[in-house]
Amino acid sequence: MPRTLAEWLSYQEGVNPRSIELGLERVRDVWQRMGAPRPARRVITVGGTNGKGSTVALLEAMLRAAGRRVGCYTSPHLLRYNERVRIDGHDASDEALIASFERIEAARGSGAGAVPLTYFEYGTLAALDLFARADLDVAVLEVGLGGRLDAVNIIDADAVVITTIDMDHMDWLGNDRDSIGREKAGIARRGRPAIVGELDPPAGLLDALAASGARIQRAGQDFRVERHAQGWRWQHRDGTAFELPDPALAAPVQYANAAAAIAVLHALDAEGKLAAPIALGQAATDGLEAVRVPARLQSLGGDPAVVVDVGHNPQAARALADWLRLRRFRRVQAVYGALADKDVAGVLAALGPQVDRWHLAGLDRESPRGLPVGALAEALHQTLPEAGFDAHASVSDALAEARAQAQPGECILAFGSFFVASAVLAEPGG
Repeated sequence: MPRTLAEWLSYQEGVNPRSIELGLERVRDVWQRMGAPRPARRVITVGGTNGKGSTVALLEAMLRAAGRRVGCYTSPHLLRYNERVRIDGHDASDEALIASFERIEAARGSGAGAVPLTYFEYGTLAALDLFARADLDVAVLEVGLGGRLDAVNIIDADAVVITTIDMDHMDWLGNDRDSIGREKAGIARRGRPAIVGELDPPAGLLDALAASGARIQRAGQDFRVERHAQGWRWQHRDGTAFELPDPALAAPVQYANAAAAIAVLHALDAEGKLAAPIALGQAATDGLEAVRVPARLQSLGGDPAVVVDVGHNPQAARALADWLRLRRFRRVQAVYGALADKDVAGVLAALGPQVDRWHLAGLDRESPRGLPVGALAEALHQTLPEAGFDAHASVSDALAEARAQAQPGECILAFGSFFVASAVLAEPGG
């Protein structure tokens, strides 16, 4: 009996009893049964803790500005599953995804010998399958969790970007930046460019990249950013330099993401790996002006302003705090929900000085990993004992209260999880 896309997604959640099961054996086995075609003439894989989605979007915008046919795979989605797979600027259709899931299901087998794929592994295989059928110049793949054992890593990338390393997914990746960095370095390949976008990466990342034999290029050493009143300058140690406009994306960290995106394209172009040379300066300029990424300091307008961000760990919270500090709103009302495996105390501590009132939202209705609002309130009390807050069972209720309390000139910042962002964007006017 044919399944709708929603039915397929519901079905996939029950195929493997574990929602997360790292390892490449299962997904590689099924991909090989499907013929293991190359998803594109060139593949760029983007890993790291924060900034992956923005870097993928920047790469897509720059490559499309250069006339290349591009596929992008990202996760999770905000409003529709289809957002995860983009081909030539368009989200995959229900029909295309369903057809791919049917091919995956046939390849994984049936009965006791069927390969127990996870929800994420189905999605990764679908993206690769659809890309391989789309005659792409470049596929840009975002790592889901970690790197070394993430399903995306069955593909040998022509170049990789590692954006930042911070404390996140510690249950899976390790309890310090060195351990996490070593896991994320696993996407690099011998003799191929590995772009490190962070100015102060952990030694574990650099050591693992060196051991892999990848050709490392580091922000601040091999390429650098110089900001000035009219925009900014990207410069490589080989003398290549471009004067560029400010990114359309709002956060100050987007300069680092953009610089890393330019660096990986520069590396591939210098090796003749992009089929034909590209006018990188113009492509970067056009891409920086055109790029859009939902829920990355996305302003919904109005006064008080409503701003949505998917930031969910201390590093992202520090970036949000920096942005708020520069904007100097009269007051900031924060709508915050979190998953139970996140460093909630670290997030609260990072943003505490910039937030005047907290509107806490439970996410236990949205995900088995969602933190109930009572636990979130206790974490706030332990971390910021003087903070004023109210507690709500849902993001919708928390947002409504924030809107009721906020005055002109203030900001409502909704953040903490993709579940928070998607709930706010689904609201009328979102």
